[in-house]
This record gives sequence, C-alpha cells and structure tokens, in this order.
Amino acid sequence: MHKSVKDILDKKKNGQKISVITAYDYTLASLCDKAGIDIMLVGDSAGMVMLGYENTIPVTMEQMILFTEAVSRARQNSLVVADMPFMSYQASTSDAIANSGRLIKAGADSVKLEGGKIVAPTIQAIVETGIPVMGHIGFQPQTTTLAQGYRVQAKTKDAALTLIEDAKALEKAGAFSIALEMVTSEVSKIISESISIPTIGIGSGKFCDGQVLVVHDLLGMYDKLKPKFVKQYLSLSDQITKAVSTYKSDIESGKFPAKENWFTMDKTELDKLMSEVD
Repeated sequence: MHKSVKDILDKKKNGQKISVITAYDYTLASLCDKAGIDIMLVGDSAGMVMLGYENTIPVTMEQMILFTEAVSRARQNSLVVADMPFMSYQASTSDAIANSGRLIKAGADSVKLEGGKIVAPTIQAIVETGIPVMGHIGFQPQTTTLAQGYRVQAKTKDAALTLIEDAKALEKAGAFSIALEMVTSEVSKIISESISIPTIGIGSGKFCDGQVLVVHDLLGMYDKLKPKFVKQYLSLSDQITKAVSTYKSDIESGKFPAKENWFTMDKTELDKLMSEVD
C-alpha cells in the first residue's frame, strides 16, 4: 500500500522531514520509489528536462498525463503528485476540476497548482470534489518567469507578508501541503511555523517540512540549468557521455559485439543450412 495524504500530514505532526523528488519516467521513478522517497512529483519541468523546451509554458495536459502514467506505474510506495500545466486551471473552475480529474485518472494521488490567494477558490473547488491539492507559492515558473525572470522571493517586508497571507489562504482553501520555491529561509521558517500543513522547500532553506529536487539535477544529468539550491549527489552526465563514446569506439574497432553478445545455431542445423545454401 502506497503512502497517503494522511501519512504526509502525520510526518509534520510527528516532526519528521518529508522527502520529495521530481521524476518523469518509469525507470528513474522506479529507482526513486525503491529508495523510499515519500512523494514523487511529476513536474511540468518535464517540458524542459525531457522535451527540451526553454520553460514550462508549452507543456500540455496530454504530455502531463503521459508522464503521470509512467511515474504512477513505477511507484509502489510513494505518493504521486502531478503538476497542473499552464492554462489548465486558470481559465475557469470547471477547467481546473476537469483537468485535475484527468491527472487522477492517469494515476496521480494529488495535483499541484501554482498561485497564492488568487487560486484559493480554485483549490477549494478541486478539494471539494475529493481531489487532494498541493499549493505552490514563491517563485512560480509558469508566470513569474514571464514577468520577472528567475528571482528570489520574499526579500522585503511587504513581499514576505503577502507570501505569508498566501500560505494561510491556501491552507484555509484545503491544500494538504505547499511548495515554497526560492523563498528566503527566514520567511520559509515563519510560514512553516504558521500553518499546520507541510511546506516543501525548493531552494527555500532548511526550515521547511520537506525538500524537493529534480532527480536529473541531483544525479548530475541535466546541465542546462544549475540553480544554487541544487545539491548534486552524482555527476552522471560526464559518465554517460564517456560510456556512449566508448561504445562508439568499440563498434568502430570491432570490439563490440563480441562472441558473448551474439547467438549461434546448433552445428547440425548449421551444416544442413550450409548444404542447402551451397
């Protein structure tokens, strides 16, 4: 039986940190699940990491459904949360509910929406249908990038107060957790202590109730962006490039395939074949 929303809420109540990883495909999600990760987030960052987009804006519902299906098939233990892509929930509440339902049918246990007070009514409507929601405030890739570019959030008193109000509004709307992206550590601490639901930090310091990184970032597989908050546990991009280069050389030199890499016929059958061929 995989983890539930209640299990995640209980971790905060018990003072236990929550591990979250962003994954997009069956193979890596299987390994993350095997490692005991609490939540696997199917992020719309898949558009950049897996599809080569410049940002998350072009990602479609159909693409998110495909990634969500892959990750949900991989998990045995983790809770699966799927991102609602840009414009899948902003136009109307009915759109938001319908698209949330599509991700749940694809295998997600919950959906994630970006935005503060402005999306609170939408979150409440989705929660009322029985679908758990994770909020997302601070830096919001779907919209903040368009207006400001990558920028740390809550650096001033007024900005901090707005963010604290946003967090409380999302809790009141029924969100079971909130992602805090690129928020100053001081404000992340205040928010985490001010609400009863877990906060998940993305470059927001150690005082959040949990932390999330993209699996490709922590494995050193995605070099296009290298945010300050990423801790790289391996450097696989160099190793993978080297391995593929060695493979290419082995083909060109005749080293691969070797005898142990191919199949042979029974000698009797081969003799019969050759007599016919000759």
